[in-house]
Amino acid sequence: MPPRKSTKRVRGAPRPRVSPGSVFLNVPYDTGFENLLLAYIAATSAFGFTPRATLEIPFGQRRLDRILALIQQSQYSIHDLSRVQLDRKSPRTPRFNMPFELGLTVALEKTTHQDHAWVVCESMRRRINKSLSDLDGTDAYIHDGTIRGVFREISNAFVGSSRQPTVTEMMQIYRVLRAQFKSILRRAGARDAFNARVFKELVVSVRTAAGELVVR
Repeated sequence: MPPRKSTKRVRGAPRPRVSPGSVFLNVPYDTGFENLLLAYIAATSAFGFTPRATLEIPFGQRRLDRILALIQQSQYSIHDLSRVQLDRKSPRTPRFNMPFELGLTVALEKTTHQDHAWVVCESMRRRINKSLSDLDGTDAYIHDGTIRGVFREISNAFVGSSRQPTVTEMMQIYRVLRAQFKSILRRAGARDAFNARVFKELVVSVRTAAGELVVR
């Protein structure tokens, strides 16, 4: 598990209202990442945590303020920085949202949210040393771009947690989520997982599966 930080707070700073066991998922929102998003949801839920994401942000609410609020409300955060390539749509650009939200998290952890613990994930070993050299000295969790890799690395990141699901249990939860995925999309009238209602239903569904499948 990521190490606990000092409880000392900046004088005069408002105390964030943290939801125990909540995990902010800072991941790419594209169809090529869909399986890994489901894997992150399954893995964190297997540990008894509650996944949170910017997908929850209501229409019309200032996005940056809501992102900051989500981070402050979360006990942990997972930042996947594996999307460094240019996208296919013109003009071709890299994805800056994930490193930007990591930067916000680090700033909050250093100032007003010092109890927050964050981890960084990547799919390729040593690439982050080039893509974000400011993180030198921070060990990234390398999931190899696979579902089992996500389960393995989340297990490593939260090895100090009181609840220790196995990779087999996490895979069982993932399969339940996959089996229910199409019906969740249909009910929401959505085409992919990157939808507020879909994300909410996935979290509710996976919580039930985790409660039934994880041997405490």
